[in-house]
Amino acid sequence: MRGKRVLLGVTGGIAAYKIAYLIRILKKQGAEVKCILTPASSDFISPLVVSTLSGNPVAIEFWDKKTGVWTNHVELALWADLFVIAPLTANTLSAMSLGSCDNLLLATYLSMKGKTIVAPAMDLDMYAHPSTKRNLLQLEKDGVSIIPAESGELASGLEGEGRMAEPETIAAHIADFFTIKDLAGKKILVTAGPTYEAIDPVRFIGNHSSGKMGYAIAELAASRGAEVILVTGPTSLKVSGNRIQRLDVVSAREMLEKVQQIWATCDLGIFAAAVADYRPETIADEKIKKKEETLNIELTKNPDILKWAGEHKLTTQVLVGFALETSDLLKNGESKLNSKNLNLIVMNTLKDEGAGFAGDTNKVSILDDRNNLTSFELKSKSEVAGDIIDTVMKYLC
Repeated sequence: MRGKRVLLGVTGGIAAYKIAYLIRILKKQGAEVKCILTPASSDFISPLVVSTLSGNPVAIEFWDKKTGVWTNHVELALWADLFVIAPLTANTLSAMSLGSCDNLLLATYLSMKGKTIVAPAMDLDMYAHPSTKRNLLQLEKDGVSIIPAESGELASGLEGEGRMAEPETIAAHIADFFTIKDLAGKKILVTAGPTYEAIDPVRFIGNHSSGKMGYAIAELAASRGAEVILVTGPTSLKVSGNRIQRLDVVSAREMLEKVQQIWATCDLGIFAAAVADYRPETIADEKIKKKEETLNIELTKNPDILKWAGEHKLTTQVLVGFALETSDLLKNGESKLNSKNLNLIVMNTLKDEGAGFAGDTNKVSILDDRNNLTSFELKSKSEVAGDIIDTVMKYLC
C-alpha cells in the first residue's frame, strides 16, 4: 500500500462515520488518501475530521463559493490509483447506474479511467429492493467492484443485510486490489500453529506457538491469487479470504494425516507449524489425580511431518520448512534443509529479541538448496510472510 493513491468518496449515510477509521487504516499502511464528500455526507461526518486524518483538503463542491476556485474533478480522477465510494447510498447508486452527474463525486466517478470499488450501505428493505439489485448489477457490468453489505443491526432498528462492510474489510479489499497476483493458479499447503499431545482428558503437551506466522503466510498467499489449504493446530486466530480452506487438527498424527491426503495435489508447501516432537506413550482415560510427589510420563517420538513431505516431494513441488533454534542457527538449519529434502528453510533464533513464538514480529534468514542465504531485519509477521513468499518466487524463477 505504500505510495498508493486512494480517493475516497463519501455519501450521505449514517455509516459515513466509519470512514474516519478507514482513513486511519489506509494511512497506517502507507497509502496517500484524498476524499470527496457529497454535501449530504457532511451531516454525518465532519469535513475537518476527514481533512485532518487524510492530511489533504476535502473536496465537496464544484467550486469554492468564498474564493471562486474551481475543484478539478478530472484532476482528482487522474490522481487516483483507485476510487472507493463508501458508504454508497441508494441515491448515489441509482445516479451512478444511470450516469447522472449532479455533484462532484459523480462527476469524478464518470471521469475515472482506473478502478472504482463501492461499499453499499442502506436499510434492510432498501438493500433488498429489486431496483437496488438491478442498479448493483448495472455497476458490475460497468466494471465496478462491489463489497457486499453485511448483516447486523441497522440504524432503523431492524436486523439484517444492509450494514456497510467494516473498515477493516474495505481496507482488505483495497489491499487485495493492489496486490500482485503472482501466485494465481498455484495450490499451496500451509501448516500453522502448535500441536497438542494429550496426557489425559484435561492435560496435554504443547508449545507456545500462536500460529501467527503460518496464518500471515496463508492470508498473503491467498491475496496473491493462490488456492490455500491451511492445516492448523489449536489456535484462537481466525482466517479471512475466500481462497483459504481451513482444516483444524489437534495432534501431530492428525496433522500428518491431513498432509498425506493433500500434499500430492499441491505446487508448494510452507510448513510453519510447530509440531510437538514427542507425545505420551499412553493416554490416561481419566484425569490423573495429584497423589504422588512425582509423575513419570513415558514419551514416544511423533511422526516427522516435514520429513515425510520431503520424502514424497515430486520434482515439480517446492517445499519450505522452518527452523527455530537456540544455538548454531546456520549449521542446524543447513542440516535440516538437507536431511528433510527441503528446497528452502526459514530460520530464526530465540536469541533475537522480538523473534520466535507468540509475538507480532519475527527476524528470519532464508537458506535454499542452491546455497543462497538471505537475511532480513526484524519485521512484523505480515511483512516476514511477504519476504518468505518473495524469496520463494525468486527461487521458482
